[in-house]
Amino acid sequence: MALRAGAGVRRWRAGLGGPGRACLSWPGVGVGVRVGGLRWAALEVGAGSSGVVRTLEDLPGPGQMRFFFQLFVQGYALHLHQLQMVSKARFGPLWRSQTGPYTNVNLASAALAEELLRQEGRFPMRSDMALWKEHRQSRGLAYGPFTEEGERWYQLRQALNKRMLKPSEAALYSESLNDVVSSLVVRLEELRADSPSGDQVDNVADLFYHFSLEAISYILFEKRLGCLGQSRSEEMEGFLEAVGFMFKNSIYATFLPKWTRPLLPFWRRYLAGWDTIFAFGKKMIDQKLEEMEKALETQKPGEEIKVSGYLHFLLTSGKFSPHEVMGSLAELLMAGVDTTSNTLTWTLYHLARDPELQEALHEEVAAVMPAGQVPQHKDFAHMPLLKAVLKETLRLYPVVPTNARVNVEKEVDVGGFHFPKNTLFVLCNYAISRDPEVFPSPQAFLPRRWLRGNRGDPPEASGVMHPFGSLPFGFGIRGCLGRRVAELEMQLALSRLVQRYEIRPAPGLGEVKAIARIILVPHKPVSLTFLPRRP
Repeated sequence: MALRAGAGVRRWRAGLGGPGRACLSWPGVGVGVRVGGLRWAALEVGAGSSGVVRTLEDLPGPGQMRFFFQLFVQGYALHLHQLQMVSKARFGPLWRSQTGPYTNVNLASAALAEELLRQEGRFPMRSDMALWKEHRQSRGLAYGPFTEEGERWYQLRQALNKRMLKPSEAALYSESLNDVVSSLVVRLEELRADSPSGDQVDNVADLFYHFSLEAISYILFEKRLGCLGQSRSEEMEGFLEAVGFMFKNSIYATFLPKWTRPLLPFWRRYLAGWDTIFAFGKKMIDQKLEEMEKALETQKPGEEIKVSGYLHFLLTSGKFSPHEVMGSLAELLMAGVDTTSNTLTWTLYHLARDPELQEALHEEVAAVMPAGQVPQHKDFAHMPLLKAVLKETLRLYPVVPTNARVNVEKEVDVGGFHFPKNTLFVLCNYAISRDPEVFPSPQAFLPRRWLRGNRGDPPEASGVMHPFGSLPFGFGIRGCLGRRVAELEMQLALSRLVQRYEIRPAPGLGEVKAIARIILVPHKPVSLTFLPRRP
């Protein structure tokens, strides 16, 4: 694809100048018992004995006051994933919960998730994304792939899919990502050398945050930012802090009534986080447009300018204004940081605690790429255990522990219940992927369960018995846009690290648990020891 001289680049330059029902995709986690002591028997999913299909009003669920008590008095606001388990044990795999005036239908089994998702229409909707939309509307910003809806969302998504979603297209970024992984290794060596023991890296999540920002920025904006250098700009550090700030404060902005916004700091902090994310994205787009203008100025008659990366592709596709490009890339930039950084952190934590598994993985990697060799995307077809390790990490720690669907196009039947249009369904990913009926020994980290033949794991842990048992990247046309790139990024990084180092827990690390900052993150810093392997 090429851009000819005078193809309108300057017009792009000129164009840059409440909690609602779902409140993102994570509000509906039923908990506890109804106020007043009324107890519900756990629901047996399916039509009643008379064959009559039941409705929303027939579902069990907790009272709203009890829900808020659990969140803000008992401290479950940061443990919403655990409330899924509590609710499923109390009410069964299908229950309703109330958040303000909105009713959520919670699904916590693979079979129910499949039944719902198989009925999706042409324009599936995650939720109304009210909090995100409030920010966009208040700032006059365009919606992106997470916030747009209906026909407009479909057109946007189809355009964004190109050069991103197919494995063959994601493979185009292998060289760029390997370049970033090399910088990751250099930075890890610097941190090891600076530690008192000479081999420890404190808080590896911070290292992987910088790695993830460098990688996604290189893909989206075609520019190395220097996130993995010894000295980093305040602007870069501010962006990383803003992502965490936005997620953390959105929890409180989601559940607290709107009248609390002037009184409490959470809403202002939430808006400030998004403002920083968008400002960072706008600066990157401005710089890219300047580069494109200069290329046009030096272009010889008849010469074509090669469209290089993702941002260049979007700006020259003719389908987006710069205003719309910024709306999409800011959301993609935010999503691209947390997914890979947290997954790599959890993966190394578990490998460090299981030397036998780590050694088996090292042997697999070394057989495909001997010491000093850099992997290519085609190599991972010969690394089934490496892929299984990442799958198992995402099963135990789905980046987003809940997702949502609003059936905007038609009525649906799920679990023997009939639901009208515009019902909000909450998919309890955390509870679904820890179901012992689907994953025996569900709390254990057993990657070999994903391998054909289940090599090496005990018989009681064998089998992955339902295709909807773990959906860390979502499902169908509304699935994760950056899935292929994220998988490649994690595979390249993990293979290089396992190739070079034996990884152990740092002294005194102990057990690390998850907390929900909308996404699942470690409850304390994960510090690890990296011992160089002999060639």
